[in-house]
Amino acid sequence: MGIQDIIEGKKQWRAHMARVKALPPDYRIVYKEMQKYLFKVGPVDLLEGSLLPGIVDFFEEGAASGKGVLELIGSDVAAFCDDLIKDSRTYADLYQESIHPDPGTAGK
Repeated sequence: MGIQDIIEGKKQWRAHMARVKALPPDYRIVYKEMQKYLFKVGPVDLLEGSLLPGIVDFFEEGAASGKGVLELIGSDVAAFCDDLIKDSRTYADLYQESIHPDPGTAGK
């Protein structure tokens, strides 16, 4: 990763966070909780993928239509997040694979 990639990544992150700050307060609070949860659970492609920007898109649409954030996602934020990443590889998956390698690939 070159310096230009780092600079571009920071620009994109700042623009993303500016969108988050423009959300209504209840949406911002829930987004921050989702972000913390997703950083802990650790989908491997979280920062490179479209998950976080997609959540902001979804929240912007919900706020524009006058809905409360919990009307969109339900009252269980963690369950909503789990559903979003159910088909994603996580760092926990990578760890499990490292300590329990597939026996069919041993020695290859």
